Amino acid sequence: MMKKILDKLGILSILILVFLILSFSSPYFLKTTNLINIMLQISITTTLAVGMTFVILTGGIDLSVGSIVAFSGMSMCFIHKLLYPISNQFFLQFVLGTMIPIFLGLITGALVGFINGIIISKGKVPAFIMTLGMMSMARGATYLLTDGQFIQLFPDSFRYLGNGILMGQIPIPVIISLILVVVAWWILKYTKFGRYVYALGGNREALRLSGVNIISVEVWVYIISGIVSAIGAIILVGRLNLCTPVYGNGYELDAIGAVIIGGTSIFGGEGKVGKSLLGAMLMGMIRNGLNLLNVSPNVQLVVIGFIVVLAVFYDKVRVKNGNL
Repeated sequence: MMKKILDKLGILSILILVFLILSFSSPYFLKTTNLINIMLQISITTTLAVGMTFVILTGGIDLSVGSIVAFSGMSMCFIHKLLYPISNQFFLQFVLGTMIPIFLGLITGALVGFINGIIISKGKVPAFIMTLGMMSMARGATYLLTDGQFIQLFPDSFRYLGNGILMGQIPIPVIISLILVVVAWWILKYTKFGRYVYALGGNREALRLSGVNIISVEVWVYIISGIVSAIGAIILVGRLNLCTPVYGNGYELDAIGAVIIGGTSIFGGEGKVGKSLLGAMLMGMIRNGLNLLNVSPNVQLVVIGFIVVLAVFYDKVRVKNGNL
C-alpha cells in the first residue's frame, strides 16, 4: 500500500505540499522578496545539479564539484589580480576583468572534469574514488594558488552576473540557472548524446556493443559537470565580489541531494533534469521555512540528510521490484 502511494506521489506533489505547509506556518514565507530569495539561494545548487544529473544518469558520481567551484573561482580571481593594474579603462575592465577570468574559469572547470572523466572511463577507477581524490586535490590546489588568501575588487561587469536584476525583480543567477536547466533538458531529450547518457547508465554493455564510444560519452559527462561547476563559481564570485579557498564546501552534497530527491536513480539510466530543479527547490524551501521558524541550522542538516537517505532508499526499493 505504501509503495503504491509513493509511486503516485511525485516530487511536484511533495513540493506543493511543503509550499502549502510553510505558507500557513510563517507569515513571511509568501512575501515576494522571500520567494525570490529562495530562488537566488538555490541558483548555485541548481547549476551544479544540472551537471550532477548527467553524471548520475550514467551511474556515476562527482564528489569534486564543490572543490571545482573553489578552484575555478580562485583561478578567475588569480588572473584578475594579475591583470587588474592595467585595466584602467572600461573596455579593458570588461575584457581583462570579466571576459578573460570567466574564460579561464570555464577552462579550469572543463580541464578538471576531463581529468575525472578520462581516469574513470579509461583508467577504470571507480567514480567515487576518483572524484573523492579530486575533491582533495582541487581544494589543495586552490589553497596553493594564492597561499590561502582571499581576493576581491572585481569590476561592475563581473559583479552583475551575481548581483544583477532583470525586469525589476528577477536576479541574474536565477536566470542563468534556469537557462542551464533548459539547455540540459534539450540535450538529454533531443540529441544522440542525451540518449547515450541514459543508455550508459541503463545498459552499458549494450551501448558498447552498438558501436558507441562509451569512453567519449563518459568523459564528456564529467566535462559538463566541471563546466557547470565553473559557472557556479562565476555566480558565487560575482555575487560576493570575493574569492576565498573555502568556497564550495558541502556543495557536492547539495547537488547530489537535489538530483536524488528529484527522482534520478542513483543506479543510473532514469531521471530528468527538470526534476533535479524541483529537488533543489524543495531543499531550498525547507531550509528557508526552517530559518523563518527559527529552527537550529544543526536540525536543518539532519532534516535534509534524512530526506536524501529516504530518497535513495525509495530508489533502491523501486529497482529491487523492477519498477524502473
